[in-house]
Amino acid sequence: MGPKTAQRLALHILKRPEAEVEALAQALIEAKKKIGLCQICFHLSAEPVCSICRDRNRDEMIICVVSDSRDVIALEKTREYRGKYHVLGGVFSPMEGIGPEQLNIQPLVKRVSQQQLKEVILAISPTVEGETTTFYVGQLLKPFTKVTQIAFGLPMGGDLEYADEVTLARALEGRRELE
Repeated sequence: MGPKTAQRLALHILKRPEAEVEALAQALIEAKKKIGLCQICFHLSAEPVCSICRDRNRDEMIICVVSDSRDVIALEKTREYRGKYHVLGGVFSPMEGIGPEQLNIQPLVKRVSQQQLKEVILAISPTVEGETTTFYVGQLLKPFTKVTQIAFGLPMGGDLEYADEVTLARALEGRRELE
């Protein structure tokens, strides 16, 4: 959330009756207590295993790797992808001290190495950090399965969560094998 949005939200809350503000605060506290990470894919979930991982109608032979849950939500809006997901929990960022050890990479490697997958799709935003993460993860997974990267009709430096559904759907359709 940017400073302007935060300011608007704060001003809106200050105008509301105290009972509404208390109800909102309580709802936020409850959400924080109840929402955690899926034990399989690390997507946000109120259950130990998220609804996507529990869905037997999804293709278990394809895993789409994203940096965070916002990307899962954005891809789900396209209604094009019917496989499973794996959420890394971020991308490499040396300036912030985020490397492979801080992300959910080892559980991904273990998951991929133990399954006979058709494909792993890397759908990480095309920032410098995202491209570095994509390359690193791709090299780790190549020995186990076919690894592709989504095509980008997305601008360099853009985030998946801000792309429209059509652009994301075309990016999924135009994915290519990692070199």
